Amino acid sequence: MAIVKSKLLKQLSNNYPNFLKKDLDKSLNIFLNEIKHALYKGENVEIRDFGTWSIHTLRARIARNPKTGEKIEISEKKKIRFKISKKLFKKINSNE
Repeated sequence: MAIVKSKLLKQLSNNYPNFLKKDLDKSLNIFLNEIKHALYKGENVEIRDFGTWSIHTLRARIARNPKTGEKIEISEKKKIRFKISKKLFKKINSNE
């Protein structure tokens, strides 16, 4: 099951009932927008004990259409890569 923004916001509002829901929503939007903006600028984003997001460039290449067999040119693309932290990896894979 994937976590969606609305469920995350609901969990935050349940855990922090003293905060208004609109303030939590605004804070979450600021947090996510800062991550997006940093990645757009080509910077890495690191959250300690969670993981790191980074941008990697896939080079242009020539591929083959499997249906027709004709060669097609694929342009250069940027890809977001996420690397999980060692601490979170160990926590997820522990037998506790």
